[in-house]
Amino acid sequence: MSRGVVLITGASAGLGEEMARQFADLGYDLALCARRTERLDSLAEEIRARTGRRVETAALDVTDAHAVPTVFGGFADSFGTIDRVVVNAGLGKGAALGTGQADVNRATAMTNFVGALAQTEAALEIFRRQQRGHLVLISSISALRGMRKAMTTYAATKAGVAALAEGLRVERIPGVDVTVIYPGYIRSEMNAHVQQKTRFMVDTPTGVRSLVAAIEKRRAKAYVPAWPWVPIGFLLRVLPLSVIRRLT
Repeated sequence: MSRGVVLITGASAGLGEEMARQFADLGYDLALCARRTERLDSLAEEIRARTGRRVETAALDVTDAHAVPTVFGGFADSFGTIDRVVVNAGLGKGAALGTGQADVNRATAMTNFVGALAQTEAALEIFRRQQRGHLVLISSISALRGMRKAMTTYAATKAGVAALAEGLRVERIPGVDVTVIYPGYIRSEMNAHVQQKTRFMVDTPTGVRSLVAAIEKRRAKAYVPAWPWVPIGFLLRVLPLSVIRRLT
């Protein structure tokens, strides 16, 4: 018997790919979407063979405002319900503002924030109709403060995602739970360029276990893994900018 249906965007790689595996292991059926359908379909076949769970896939560019509700609605019609939507698709690209790479920053902003907004709209249409659901937005520890140079736009988009979650919690939509996750350093394709010995970096399965555990508890917000990111998160919120500048 299925524990429910989890829809995950950006599921062809990184955190999304590992979340799909771990949610399937917990007994959930999966609705997976991403731009790269070849990798997505390979993942779906692997999960079906290993767990016997129902897995459906669809191609989706989250910056396509018309495609997002169409794909989400198609999954809802096919499964009959969507119990949880994980807004995960994102880009980690960026450049210092004013250095001639506005296109890179715009792409990150369109995917990470405008795309997240489109996903949130589509998810909540389904949840309001069902009168229940769990919306999960993947932010970043970098969202807690403004970051410099290549991180400026990325951090700003993730702060926007966190603000979306908080606004929805203030609204208190009947039957709908909202969770925002602030991952620390979890190894993924997005940060593959970072040196392997980066302090506090954990491998993808370990980091995602913490992430999935927080989602399963329907936490309002969670820093993952809890150690060391809970205390670091507190410090990031209170340290003066002069210190933040030296740390980032």
